[in-house]
Amino acid sequence: MTENDPNAHETGGVQPTPANPATGERSGWSTAYGNDAEHTPPRGNPLGASQSYGTPNPWSSQAQQPSTPYGGQHVQPGVHGSQYGGTAVYPPAPQAQPKTAKSGSGKLVAGVAVLALLIGGGAGALGGYVASGNGAGNNSAVNALDAPKPAQQTGNAPAGSVESVAEKLLPSVVELQVSGSSGAGEGSGFVLSQDGYILTNNHVVEVAANGGKIQAVFRDGKKVAAKVVGRDPTTDIAVVKVDGLSGLTPVELGRSDDLRVGQGVVAIGSPFELTGTVTSGIVSSLHRPVRAGGSQNDQTTVMDAVQTDAAINPGNSGGPLANTAGQVIGINSAIYSPQSSSGAQQQQSEGGNVGIGFAIPIDQARRTADDIIKTGQAVQTFIGAQVTDAPQGGAQLGDITPGSPAEKAGLKSGDVVTKIDNRVIDNADALVAAIRTRAPNEKVKLTVGNSTVVEVTLGGQPVQPN
Repeated sequence: MTENDPNAHETGGVQPTPANPATGERSGWSTAYGNDAEHTPPRGNPLGASQSYGTPNPWSSQAQQPSTPYGGQHVQPGVHGSQYGGTAVYPPAPQAQPKTAKSGSGKLVAGVAVLALLIGGGAGALGGYVASGNGAGNNSAVNALDAPKPAQQTGNAPAGSVESVAEKLLPSVVELQVSGSSGAGEGSGFVLSQDGYILTNNHVVEVAANGGKIQAVFRDGKKVAAKVVGRDPTTDIAVVKVDGLSGLTPVELGRSDDLRVGQGVVAIGSPFELTGTVTSGIVSSLHRPVRAGGSQNDQTTVMDAVQTDAAINPGNSGGPLANTAGQVIGINSAIYSPQSSSGAQQQQSEGGNVGIGFAIPIDQARRTADDIIKTGQAVQTFIGAQVTDAPQGGAQLGDITPGSPAEKAGLKSGDVVTKIDNRVIDNADALVAAIRTRAPNEKVKLTVGNSTVVEVTLGGQPVQPN
C-alpha cells in the first residue's frame, strides 16, 4: 500500500505535541487516509476573516499548531507494515511454574497464558486416562467430525443487523486509488448517482486534483478512471465522477440532525487497501469540533464531527458511516492517534484504530456535494469575524469584516459568544464547527455573554481550492 499519511494536507510522520503534565503522554487526531505527498493546507478565515485565530492549545498534535482538544494529527509512515507479521512468543517448558507479574500487564498475561497451557495439558492427560478407563470396548463415543453439516443459511439478513446494512451498501462503496506529482495514496468513496457521481473526502483526492490520476475500484473488481468535479478543503468534502458506466447503485442518504448517542452504526471502506471492509459500533458522541489538518492558528479544516467507536483505519477516509437502516449518516474522515511522551506514536496503535473515529455529518456533506455537482464549486457558511478562545470559556470575536453578517447583526469585537441557538459554545473551534453545519441565509441566535441574544443571518461565500 502506498499511503503513509492519513492527511493529505501534511507530510507523513507525527509532529511533536506538548506533553500532558499529568501523564507525560501526547495525543492528537489524524485523518483516516494517507499518502506520501507534502501539501500546504488551505488557508482562509473560517468565519470569513483574513487573519489568524486562536491561541496555542497544549492538546494540539503539532508543536507549532494551536488547537482545541481535538487538534490535527498525522499517521506515522508505514503504519500498515506491522499488521501482517510479528515475533512468535514461545511459553517456557511445562515444568516451569509461572511467576506473579510484579508490574506491567504484559508479564501478567504471559503468566496466565503459560498457566492455561499447563492446565490444558494436565486436563488432557487426565481426560485421556478417564476415557481409556471408562470407555474400554465402547465405540459409541460422540464425535463432532462425524456429524453432518448444518443446512446452509437461507433467506434475507435480519432487518437492522450489520449483515443487512452490509448487503445494502457494499455494492455502492468504492476504493479510490490516487496519484500525482507529489505522491500517491488510497481512500474510499460511495456512489451518489447512477451516472457516476461519487462522494469522498477532499484529502483523499487532493494529491490528484491538478493533473493527477484517480482510479475507482468497484466491488466486482472493475477499475474505472475518475475525475474531480469539485472539492472543498474547508469541509474536507469532494465529488468525483466516473464515466462509461451505467446502472450504478446509489446509497440512501439519511440525516444527521437527529442522531442519538449510543445508536448503532456501520462503517465501510478500504482500510490498508482491504476493499469492502465492514466494521460496526455506536455513535459515541456528537458535535465534536475536530481539526482534520491545518497549520498554526489555522481553523480552516474544523469539522463538527460525529464520534464513533466503529473501527476506522487509514484508507477508510471517504467511506460511509451508516445507521442500522443502511442510510448514510456521515463520511468517515479522521481517527484519534495517541502518542508516547517521546513524540513517536505508540507501537500497538501506530496509525490504526483505537476506538475513536470521526465522521462528517451527512447533512453538511449533502449540501456541499449538491453545490459542487450543480455549480462545480462549494459555498462556505460564514459570519465575518475572527474568533479566539475566550479566557473564561466561549468564543471571543476579534476583527469584524465590514458589511459582514456579524456587523449587520450588531456584533462587536470583544463580544464572547457562549451559545448558538441552544448549543453551548466552549471555545472558538466549537463556534466555527457549529456555523459550518448551517446553510447560508439561515438565521441563528447567538448568546453573547450570559444573556444578550443577537439574531444573525448567516452568509455564504464560494470556496476557492488551492
